[in-house]
Amino acid sequence: MAPPLPSPSTAPPGLIHSAPGLPDTCALPQAPAAATMSGPAAETPSAIQICRIMRPDDANVAGNVHGGTILKMIEEAGAIISTRHCNSQNGECCVAALAQVERTDFLSPMCIGEVAHVSAEITYTSKHSVEVQVHVMSENILTGTKKLTNKATLWYVPLSLKNVDKVLEVPPVVYSRQEQEEEGRKRYEAQKLERMETAWRNGDIVQPVLNPEPNTVSYSQSSLIHLVGPSDCTLHGFVHGGVTMKLMDEVAGIVAARHCKTNIVTASVDAINFYDKIRKGCVITISGRVTFTSNKSMEIEVLVDSDPVVDNSQKRYRAASAFFTYVSLSQEGKSLPVPQLVPETEEEKKRFEEGKGRYLQMKAKRQGQAEPQP
Repeated sequence: MAPPLPSPSTAPPGLIHSAPGLPDTCALPQAPAAATMSGPAAETPSAIQICRIMRPDDANVAGNVHGGTILKMIEEAGAIISTRHCNSQNGECCVAALAQVERTDFLSPMCIGEVAHVSAEITYTSKHSVEVQVHVMSENILTGTKKLTNKATLWYVPLSLKNVDKVLEVPPVVYSRQEQEEEGRKRYEAQKLERMETAWRNGDIVQPVLNPEPNTVSYSQSSLIHLVGPSDCTLHGFVHGGVTMKLMDEVAGIVAARHCKTNIVTASVDAINFYDKIRKGCVITISGRVTFTSNKSMEIEVLVDSDPVVDNSQKRYRAASAFFTYVSLSQEGKSLPVPQLVPETEEEKKRFEEGKGRYLQMKAKRQGQAEPQP
């Protein structure tokens, strides 16, 4: 675990704004932690911190910050540090594009008025990808209390500015211990295999159903259609990964609220896989449906399809997918039972059993981590 990053009050002069027009958002260079760089890259910090105060438009009606808002900040930090690193050596200029977000748990809710501290560091590089690990702390600026709210691992690939379909090579990092490189390689192979396993679902679509019954998949399934504009995109014309994740979380939240009819919050996000870039001018459809419910949580599958309406040469395609887990809360913030899903079709029953398998697997993993080590 890397040492805690300094707070903005102790930051060195010359801080860099990570988002023009957001004076309360800054990206602070930090000292290298898990990995260090050699050659020209040595001057490029391998860790940064983004800070921003949470406003009313970042939260739901209960005052809890949307999971999508936090995911967007996580991606911004990852994009900054990975793009810096990929341009740290002389060569073709590039921008780092998000390829995958591994499972991230929302450990504690964040509220309006708290300050989010998003710390990101590069922990592994392969020939064509960068692993960035991110920690999010919330700070109550009235009491000074801080708590860990999120941990996430993101994978980026460098795309040439001359041709965004061309993936460039990543400058290597130098590890302080040989074990760090070996552990990183194992994580790289695991996420690569997981992406291959999810690719077969790309033909799956969410179909509307007339007059659905309560607690069925069709009753709560929802879709959002969004025209991709310049404000959604990088300077190079394709959508920020954080924008896509925020829209996915919004749709998942609508599905969860419709199913429970209570206040709901994001508990975790399974791996978010990005299969292809979404370009400016495309119309994207974000669809969500409940796939599994336990006593206290519900799993929601979210699919993102892109339709290049101004380009007749390209057909509609699957751009991203993920599984979100939500919990139902009372007005006092206490956990409530979740209405049990009633799968109707064979496909829905199959998805329910697959979701149950993921739930039991993660439950066993958490219990194993909680057991004291001998």
